[in-house]
Amino acid sequence: MDKQSYAQELALFGTRRARVRLAVSLVALGVLPLVATPFLLDLANQVLLASIGALALMLLTGFAGLISLGTAGLLAAGAYTVGAMFREFGAPFWVTLPASAILGAFLGLVFGLPSMRLRGLYLAISTLGLHFVMIYLGGEYEAREALSTGVMIDPPSIGSFSLTSGRAWYVVLLGFAALALLISVNLKRSRTGRAWRALRERDVVAGALFAYFRNFVSIDAFSLYLTVQYVAMIIIGGMGSIAGALLGAAFVILFPYAIEAIAAYLPARFSNAVFALDYAAFGVVMILFLLLEPGGLVGIGRRVTNALAALRARAAP
Repeated sequence: MDKQSYAQELALFGTRRARVRLAVSLVALGVLPLVATPFLLDLANQVLLASIGALALMLLTGFAGLISLGTAGLLAAGAYTVGAMFREFGAPFWVTLPASAILGAFLGLVFGLPSMRLRGLYLAISTLGLHFVMIYLGGEYEAREALSTGVMIDPPSIGSFSLTSGRAWYVVLLGFAALALLISVNLKRSRTGRAWRALRERDVVAGALFAYFRNFVSIDAFSLYLTVQYVAMIIIGGMGSIAGALLGAAFVILFPYAIEAIAAYLPARFSNAVFALDYAAFGVVMILFLLLEPGGLVGIGRRVTNALAALRARAAP
């Protein structure tokens, strides 16, 4: 890790003020499921789920500098591993989740070794090939099994307890997101070789959790637009920043709902244009961040913090 990156991580986790912010954040995360409405709790769960995949992509693209367009394909691989194992064998979640991780390691080996000599556009195209291979296999499975509406999956259960409520899912997803964050921080500080061995696994696990969270797997859920969303998360959040992956995931997940809320105040004749407005505004925001604030939300936060510090310094006697 270079000195600048280490200083940024120290600012996030090592200073007294950072520890206070962390404590406040933990309290807020603990209180949220007790006071949030079912709708807000579902949004929080979506953000936590997206954060796991965003952290994985940040390791690959933000830290290693390698462009990947295979995120949706890896998510599909994890989701269909759960769907197929549950449908064919009735496998429980403590079997399907490790199986998804093993599949992630296998895909990393199969697609990673030939791509080791590729860089830039060529590497992006090879990962795009991974996307289309996974989408093709998922589509073929649905067609072969005559699953015109996708694969239905029962909620994970242990004995008489079934993971169905939003609060229960919040606890589970928060735990997985915290684990992904811890692993990401440690990988960033470890030797490069150890980091590379785990780069591709977490997207697949996120896909497995997605399958259980939605109780449903369909190939339509893993379009190339999903990959674009994950790339947008790390760009908007701040490339090369773990905190940026989390902030970007929250922004991208919540952005469509913000557009719908704004559109609700527009005249009724514009209601049919909300979907197109969502796509257009999403593209505009990505372009604005690339052109005006390459540091993303983390960069904006850093600017605001520096400005406030400067104001306090001027006001001090």
